[in-house]
Amino acid sequence: MDARRPKTYEEQIELIREKGFIIYDDEVSDCISFLKKVNYYRFSAYFLPFMKEDRSFERVSFFRLQRIYEFDSRLRSLIFEVIEDVEVYLRTQLAYYVSQKYGAFGHLSDAMYSRKHDEHNFLGRVKSCVEKNKNSPIIQQSQMKNDGKVPLWIIIEFFSMGMLSYFFSDMKAQDQKKIARSVYETGVKQLESWLHCLTDLRNRCAHYLRLYYWSFSSLPKMPRDSDFLPDRRLFPQLLVLKFLYPDEREWSFKLMAVLKPLIEEYAGDIELEHIGFPQDWESILTGRTAL
Repeated sequence: MDARRPKTYEEQIELIREKGFIIYDDEVSDCISFLKKVNYYRFSAYFLPFMKEDRSFERVSFFRLQRIYEFDSRLRSLIFEVIEDVEVYLRTQLAYYVSQKYGAFGHLSDAMYSRKHDEHNFLGRVKSCVEKNKNSPIIQQSQMKNDGKVPLWIIIEFFSMGMLSYFFSDMKAQDQKKIARSVYETGVKQLESWLHCLTDLRNRCAHYLRLYYWSFSSLPKMPRDSDFLPDRRLFPQLLVLKFLYPDEREWSFKLMAVLKPLIEEYAGDIELEHIGFPQDWESILTGRTAL
């Protein structure tokens, strides 16, 4: 088939069969129904765990690939909900600390930043953030009351996760240390690493991108007393969420109480090593096993 010509659903089925995946004749209709909902290009990424060294594929059923896709989708939704709590808490802590020490508009002053801070670049980002949200009533009211400026505790709610990470990274070392220790009981290097990881993970979840068999760009730094060796799969990223999550009890029922049944439901189709989960993953994420 001509690779440049858009393929029909029937041709997509044949292409999947040619790769070695199993689709029986009486399953074709159901497979086409699935491909009508999920773009072939998106779905084809789930072939990757089954690629052999010669670039051929293992004999795996279409149904199993579909189950892995469904698992990934449900897992992504669960993680994104947890990230919301982490992100809201982070915004709250940064806004409170900086506002109390440097004032409502401290974020606009060079006084709170380290020498590496690029004031022109940062103020440009803040201006862009305000411009994108200029129709928001709270932004308009704040500008009217403060000669066009917006207090930190308001504008920080419009910062992207990447902007929050950038904001923390440019703070003075003494402020970074205080926040890292008092809020997260960790060091600055660890917290900076975790925020980079959180940014990457959040962006993938927000854009419905694959987590299963994915290699993340950010490698998290573990606490100093940890023996756990992280890789670039999903599990270490979840461990970062645990470190950043503000309530241990909530973590247990919001994530763990859902994650365990989800993994059990798809146990026959997924492989834990494809998402970097060790055998004692549950104990690690609940804190019952020393890292």
